[in-house]
Amino acid sequence: MSMIRRSNVFDPFSLDLFDPFDGFPFGSGSSSGSSSLFPSFPRTSSSETAAFAGARIDWKETPEAHVFKADVPGLMKEEVKVEVEDGNVLQISGERNKEHEEKTDTWHRVERSGGKFLRRFRLPENARTEQIKASMENGVLTVTVPKEEAKKPEVKSIQISG
Repeated sequence: MSMIRRSNVFDPFSLDLFDPFDGFPFGSGSSSGSSSLFPSFPRTSSSETAAFAGARIDWKETPEAHVFKADVPGLMKEEVKVEVEDGNVLQISGERNKEHEEKTDTWHRVERSGGKFLRRFRLPENARTEQIKASMENGVLTVTVPKEEAKKPEVKSIQISG
C-alpha cells in the first residue's frame, strides 16, 4: 500500500475512491486471502471512477426555483436520465460509452473517460417535484425545480375593548 495518495479524502471532486481496507486480507475486494467472515466489495476501475466523479453539477436557488446545471459534454439527451426518487431526491445519471478500439489503432493519449455517472440531491420541502423541467443545450443539462410560493402570514386585527 502506497503511503502517498494523489487524492484528498476531503476533496468531493477527487477521482479516487478511498478504501479504508486497502491492503488488508478482507473486505477490499482483492482475490488474495479474502475471508468468508467479511464480505467482499466490488471495486471499480479507475475509468469508471473518473466518469462517476466527472459529472460536475452546480445548484443555485433563485426566488422562483432551484436550478441544477450539469456538464455532460458529448452526451445526447437520450443518454442522460433525470428522475425523482422517494418524492424528494433528484437523481441525475447517464453513461458515456468508450470509443470502439480497433486492433490496428495506436493510441498516443487517452484522457476522455467512459462509464456511468450518478448524482443525487435531496430537495428541500418547498420543491414542486411534479413540475420539474429539464433541457439540454451544448453539453449542459439544465434541470429546473420550481419552488412553492412562500405563504404570507395572515394578519388579523383584534378590537381592543374598554
